[in-house]
Order: sequence, then C-alpha cells, then structure tokens
Amino acid sequence: MKTRAFGRTGRRVSEIGFGAWGIGGAQWGGADEAESMATLHAALDHGIDFFDTADVYGDGLSERLIARLRRERTEPFFVATKAGRRLNPHVADGYNEANLTAFVDRSLTNLAVERLDLVQLHCPPTAVYRRPETFAALDRLVAAGKVAAYGVSVETIDEALAAIELPHVASVQIIFNIFRQRPAETFFGEAARRGVAVIARVPLASGLLTGRLSRETPFPADDHRAFNREGAMFDRGETFSGVDYETGLAAVERLRPLVPAGATLAQFALAWILSFDAVSTVIPGARRPGQVAENVGATRMASLDAATREQVRRVYDESIRPLVHHLW
Repeated sequence: MKTRAFGRTGRRVSEIGFGAWGIGGAQWGGADEAESMATLHAALDHGIDFFDTADVYGDGLSERLIARLRRERTEPFFVATKAGRRLNPHVADGYNEANLTAFVDRSLTNLAVERLDLVQLHCPPTAVYRRPETFAALDRLVAAGKVAAYGVSVETIDEALAAIELPHVASVQIIFNIFRQRPAETFFGEAARRGVAVIARVPLASGLLTGRLSRETPFPADDHRAFNREGAMFDRGETFSGVDYETGLAAVERLRPLVPAGATLAQFALAWILSFDAVSTVIPGARRPGQVAENVGATRMASLDAATREQVRRVYDESIRPLVHHLW
C-alpha cells in the first residue's frame, strides 16, 4: 500500500482508506456485524491504515467496531471520527464547547482510546466557520490531550475555503470523484499551499461509479439511495453525488470504454482521484472483504495518461457539469 503525507500533521496514511459509514448499518439498509468485522480485518490485511467514521454512524456502532478491531489486531492505524450531527436541531449555536466536549468524550469511550487522532466537524452549518469560539473550543480540546488534531467535513467549496483560513484546521473532507470535479479547480491548490490534508469522500458516487447499479437495482427503504435522492434527510449531494440517477447511469456507460483491461470501473474511478497529488487519502466504503480487495487494487493500476483524463473530463463537462458543478 502506498502512503501519502497527511497534510502538516507529520503523519503518513494509506492512500486508500476505509469509509466506515456503511458498517454502521444506518442509512445503508442494515449491516451484519460479523461481516463488518471481517471487512475491517481485510482492510488491515491489505495495508489500509486510515479509517474514517463518525459518532452518528449506527449511533456509535461504527466507532465501537473499530475499537474492537484495535483490540483484535496489533498494527497501529489512524482513526478520523466526526462530531456535530448528534445536535437536534442541527444549528450553528450547538457547536459550542460544552457540546463538542461531550461529543469528543463519547467518541473516546466508543473508540476506547485516551486521545482521538482526528476529530472533524461533521458538515456543520456554514455559519460555524464564522464562529471563532467553536475553533477555540477545539484548540482547548487539543491542549487538554483529548484530540491530536481537528478538521472539518464540508459540503461546499466555499465552506472548504473558509475552513482552511482557520490556522489550526488540519484537514478537510470533501466529496470528490469523477462526477464531482470542482474541488480540483481552486480548493486543492489552496489546501496544498497551506499544508491541509484532503480526504476525498463519496469517491464512487454511492455506488454509481462501480458500474454495478442499474435501473432495476433495488434499494431498501432505509437506504439513503432510496430516500435521500432529493435531499429529504440530509444534503442531496451525499447521495449519488447529487447527480440524477438516470443521468449517472448514462454517464457510467460513457466511462466504461476508458477502463483498462484487467481493471474494474471502481478501480478506475479511485485511480482517477489518486492522480491528484493534493488528495491525502480516498475513503471508499466497504461492507464485504471482497470490496476492500477491489478498492485496494486501484493502487496497482498504472497512472492514467493525459488522454484518458481528458476523456473523463469530457464526460463530466458534457453530462454532469451543467447539473451539479455550480451547486457545491
């Protein structure tokens, strides 16, 4: 497994990470705990040492499974969790020191550690980036030894650019994939200049970029791909990257001929993301060991040549850009 610098933290992490939303079960149609553990073990077996989770994934189940992984294995690994989405209502004023401390303490218990490697504000309201007291509270959590570093998970480019103006924000997690290319235009350069780590999430557009979905694919009622296509529960951009499902399926068919022999569309999509040096790690989800093995295969692909990248760009410009580029 290749590694990359995680911004200015002094840490290096696997360029393919593990997105642990799915193993929490909630909003993905449920999950089998034994299979989830087998998948986490497979991640370590394949050299993955970066795990991204959140306190709300399965109401803490995802964090607790990662704690169990740490008990069952000896390899060190980096865990990034998130805080803020437990707020009800989810408003900027809720990102105060008392609430953040309580959220961090709960994650410390769930993960069975004395200090969190990284805590990320979990797609907070935009107004949070104009609340210096929120980030002062995070600084005090670092000083208290409860948190090693902090970052933000954002929905929009404007939020990402606002976040990296703050001096101690170590990382930004943002949706970036073949169907969401805008971060590469301005944000990546600014993040690299400031030494901010970039975590690329939703890299396979909720499964669209695996090439395995079709018009007939069933989604359980409690799967966000069934209930959140129009943003009924959370930001629409988190589901299929905000791309209309039929449009996404058609664009996938245009991408298939670009995939090299012996590779899968999912591997191609991950390799495309990794062709951007500003990306510190990409975090595809996995709910079965075989999915981990496929994801890791992207690191063994040859670098995508300029002609192939230009063809990917053309698909985006013609099929996707007019629909989503201006929204996030």
